[in-house]
Amino acid sequence: MNDQENMDNSLTAPKYQRVLLKLSGEALMGDAAFGISTKVLDYLAREIQDLVDLKVETSLVIGAGNIFRGVAGASAGMDRAAADNMGMLATVINALALQDALERKGIPARVLSAIPMLTVCEPYSRQKAVHHLRKGRVVIFGAGTANPYFTTDTAAVLRALEINADLVCKATRVDGVYDKDPLKHKKAVRFSKLSFSEVLQRRLKVMDSAAISLAMDNNTSIMVFDMNIPGNMKKAICGKQIGTLIQGEDNE
Repeated sequence: MNDQENMDNSLTAPKYQRVLLKLSGEALMGDAAFGISTKVLDYLAREIQDLVDLKVETSLVIGAGNIFRGVAGASAGMDRAAADNMGMLATVINALALQDALERKGIPARVLSAIPMLTVCEPYSRQKAVHHLRKGRVVIFGAGTANPYFTTDTAAVLRALEINADLVCKATRVDGVYDKDPLKHKKAVRFSKLSFSEVLQRRLKVMDSAAISLAMDNNTSIMVFDMNIPGNMKKAICGKQIGTLIQGEDNE
């Protein structure tokens, strides 16, 4: 068996059976400065299809930076709680857009919102989420935690813990975690592995400190990788060393 055959076979056996993908709202913009790109949605649907084909129970949390960011609204003079509420509602718009893209490809998907809005999606409950995952449906969590001052990063780790996900995947525009912003610094150094404590001590801006602390306290591994490279989601789920793996010291 040659190396190519070995690689092909290794990508048919997922290492993780239940995962949560964290996507930024900005990722949905594509080349635009605002809004949602249908091309990006179609691309994401194809990437998620690979996971569904492997029988991986897949869930997602999407940010709202392509529509509205609570922190930005607060910095412009809005009340922070009101701004965060607006941001949480914007995540539901993104969730519904991705649900539509998935279902157009024949992938069953459900949006579960932490802020009830019965006419457009289901209210969140852990039991419903786990039920849908076991039925082979993709679950998209909307409206963050339904609490202001908590980011969608924290919501992602929280939901991953609630559904007993094996891995949190942070899909970004860069190929892992760097000591500096690689888009601004050519000599930035990429880490292949990090501990939670290193992320906090170095103040690496991969996720907010509340999300990292929550993952650390519950020993939930986080994989950070470039979502724009086709096949990366599948490689991450199959245990390939791409991007940066963040985990507890005991797992190293």
